[in-house]
Amino acid sequence: MRNWKIAIATAAAVATVAATIIVLSKDGPRVGDPAGAATPNPAMMAMPVPVAKIVRKTVPIYLDYSARTESIRSIALQSKVSGYIKQQYVADGADVEQGDLLYTIDPRDYQASLDNARAQLQRDEAALSYARGNLDRGSSLAKSGFLAKDTFDQRNSAVGQGEATLAMSQAAVRTAELNLGYTHIRAPFAGRLGRNQAPVGTLITAGGAPLNTLVQLNPVYVTFNPSEADLAQIQKARAAGKVEAEVLLPGETKASHFGELSFLDNTVDRSTGTILARATIDNSDLRLLPGQYVRIRLTIGIEPDALMVPQAALGSSQLGKYVYVVGKDNKVDQRLVSLGATDGALVMVRSGISGDEKVISGNLQKIGPGAVVQPLEQ
Repeated sequence: MRNWKIAIATAAAVATVAATIIVLSKDGPRVGDPAGAATPNPAMMAMPVPVAKIVRKTVPIYLDYSARTESIRSIALQSKVSGYIKQQYVADGADVEQGDLLYTIDPRDYQASLDNARAQLQRDEAALSYARGNLDRGSSLAKSGFLAKDTFDQRNSAVGQGEATLAMSQAAVRTAELNLGYTHIRAPFAGRLGRNQAPVGTLITAGGAPLNTLVQLNPVYVTFNPSEADLAQIQKARAAGKVEAEVLLPGETKASHFGELSFLDNTVDRSTGTILARATIDNSDLRLLPGQYVRIRLTIGIEPDALMVPQAALGSSQLGKYVYVVGKDNKVDQRLVSLGATDGALVMVRSGISGDEKVISGNLQKIGPGAVVQPLEQ
């Protein structure tokens, strides 16, 4: 009898445990589940991403090239006369204006030559004056027969010789004046001096070693090599009017120097498929120096009502450039795009999107097509 009661109690306990397991499996954590685990909420798994609206605006169409600056004029300052350097008036590397006095050469020898030429000129003027008076007196005597014709011809010849001698003396004076003037070396144009190569006291010769160099800094040339594929666009823009150019120094994101396209060569280089081009750029701040590497941007047209997205929204794959847009139910949709010109932090999209969509501009590495996201307006 006692064993029967124990069996009934055991069966009741087993039934109770089974009922408890059924209830927990239906309404709560199942056996084997981590304690306190909850069913994931899809809304809590959505990745927060910044989104931006597509901007419509009129943007200029650019062509960008690597370029190099060149001086319009760069000369070596040489002397046209020989002598000792007497004085240097401008420091090395100084900016000078046209006509500024840079060097003087000892002028004493050339001043003496000028004085001598002027004295000879005065002597020849006096001799010619006497010859002309003698000819005038002989003319009346020859008419009256008191002067032989041969003597009259001699007086006439003397006047001609005197005039020629006077002309030579006048030329000698001008030459002496020029040589004296060459002892003062002046800047032929506004620019910047280089390093002095003829200290005071140096003996220099005419056309010998240079004293210094002078380069023009404003304006400057910027030379570059567009491809023959771009040549047609450049020529079309040039035929329509002035082609504006912007120059950016290394590290600059916004142009600081401006000018216009001023030269296209007449042949295309067969080996490279490029053509030599040149822009004339204003350099009034003198920041551009000859030989610098810069970037040049030509404005060849405008694109009205262009679709612009942030450059940060662009992704890249084997298929090309793409953007992510927020689709239905906040799911990510990938769009392959073709790009156009840039404008600051924005880039033009020619195809692949419409103007009423929102593009994802951040967390691109953490999402993919079809992923659910939480858009955050910028």
